[in-house]
Amino acid sequence: MDVTKDTVRGVCTDAVFERGERYLADGRIRESHRVDTTVTAVVSGSRQYDVRVDLAADGFAPWCDCPYDGPGTCKHVVAVLLRCVDDPPQDEGDRLDTALNGADADELRAFLREELATDADLRDQFLARVSESTTRSVDELRTTIDRRFEETNPEYYVVFEPIDFTRWFDLATEYREQGRYASAATVYRALVESLDDNMERVDGAYDHFSRAFSRALDGYVDCVAFRGRDDAVTDAVAFLDERATSGTPFLTEHFEKAVVELQEKADEQSFE
Repeated sequence: MDVTKDTVRGVCTDAVFERGERYLADGRIRESHRVDTTVTAVVSGSRQYDVRVDLAADGFAPWCDCPYDGPGTCKHVVAVLLRCVDDPPQDEGDRLDTALNGADADELRAFLREELATDADLRDQFLARVSESTTRSVDELRTTIDRRFEETNPEYYVVFEPIDFTRWFDLATEYREQGRYASAATVYRALVESLDDNMERVDGAYDHFSRAFSRALDGYVDCVAFRGRDDAVTDAVAFLDERATSGTPFLTEHFEKAVVELQEKADEQSFE
């Protein structure tokens, strides 16, 4: 997708576009980096916000950790995209490739192993990429996700800003692409449980959290149904029924619909 002012206008409202222009003119972009078509940046607002865009993706696949919850993307993303119109950051992809190609294999393996040993999320991504199933339980994954709610606003119980769940959705997608639906279902269920249990503390960015919940619930249903195992479907229905009764009240209908959808998809799968 070409980065022009017109294409940037296409992903935001007029008011947000003008605010993005002001942010760019005021020098709010503190740093920006590019590897291939992915640009990451830090934009200064009421605090420092992390921004990510893909210059080749339809609509630029924008992401920002600010609390904006209106139509289109936010002013921080717009400022970064407008910077890329006339002054895109230098692509560091070739430099990265050169460094990787010139690295000693044993040193590279040692570095990778050290990073994987200390970062459980990265380790899960790596193991999924090389076709290994997850060794982490729903409870273990949930603990990590719950921690994001606690870290977002440590001084208060209430969460005012959106939380980035990308790492878990990417992990589930990786497992699905590898055909490891049980592992993907484990990740989705951890997201469903955490979002259900923490939804009442959310005060702002409701659409963001609701979309994440719906995406996780749909993913969970799809993966359980695709496995086609009666015991897995039975366990999942019991879980969804229990959540419909004891979970967040305004999510009850979502769980009830999920039970119906799961049973229908499981029946379809059994006839194929």
